Amino acid sequence: MEANMSSADPRGVQYPLAHGRNESFTSGVSWGAVVGGAFVAAAMGLILVSLGTGFGFASTSPWTDSGASAKTLGISAIVWLIVTQVISAGLGGYVAGRLRTKWATVHSDEVVFRDTAHGLIVWAVGAVFSAWLLSSVATSFVGKTAEVAGTAASGLASGATNVAGDAARSADPANYFTDMLLRSEKQTDDASSRAALQRIMSNALRTGEMSANDRTYAAQQIASRAGLSQTDAEKRVDEVVNQAKQAKAKTEQAAREAADAARKAAAAFAFMSFLAMLIGAFVSSYAARVGGRHRDLVND
Repeated sequence: MEANMSSADPRGVQYPLAHGRNESFTSGVSWGAVVGGAFVAAAMGLILVSLGTGFGFASTSPWTDSGASAKTLGISAIVWLIVTQVISAGLGGYVAGRLRTKWATVHSDEVVFRDTAHGLIVWAVGAVFSAWLLSSVATSFVGKTAEVAGTAASGLASGATNVAGDAARSADPANYFTDMLLRSEKQTDDASSRAALQRIMSNALRTGEMSANDRTYAAQQIASRAGLSQTDAEKRVDEVVNQAKQAKAKTEQAAREAADAARKAAAAFAFMSFLAMLIGAFVSSYAARVGGRHRDLVND
């Protein structure tokens, strides 16, 4: 009781004793051990990522029916990501636990909590540092690539401008209607007729149908050049238009399927990355506890 009573000054005024006077003024975090463990975790993570990248390139092949499939590579990448997190985070957490300062006069439960917190902090610092390092490397690589591409593109600017101009003029809907104004039953040069037929086909694919006037004009041009009757030429026009529509539909369907597959793969990789990071946080925390326990046992 007396130990918990308040003290008095010479005037007899009572002052309560400050609670927790035995509390240390130093932080409960051994930042030197945390930073060291985080660097170890980040370095080991980069090493394992490089090793996994090498395995990935060694497993792929540009030849048909050779090398691992895309599904196998995807599963392998996810498994290797988890393995990387377990090894790097576990090693970094254990190193931090072994290097941290021994907490004397601290309850064993508090020691366990601090070791676990040290492991979690090691994982967090290592993850942030690795993300910063990878983003810096990626930014530098993209910048150098853009610089090289810009230099190469400057030499081709003139030719590209001409090609782009021709493509724009061909795709311009106004050209299609201009052709309608200038259509004639007279024989025209092959280049202009081919360009006019291309614009008719483009308009048919864009709108989903070919007008009767376009069909008749296209058949006339085909009949005069292929030596077909008007009926056979119109039949050919119908067949080619249907084939073009089917090809366009297949292309659009393939693009949608590819986009959907990419979306599913990205979602699966994001979820697995979340799981791998969560496992890494747990392993780092547990490894720090083990390292701290070993440190205390050796130094007792």
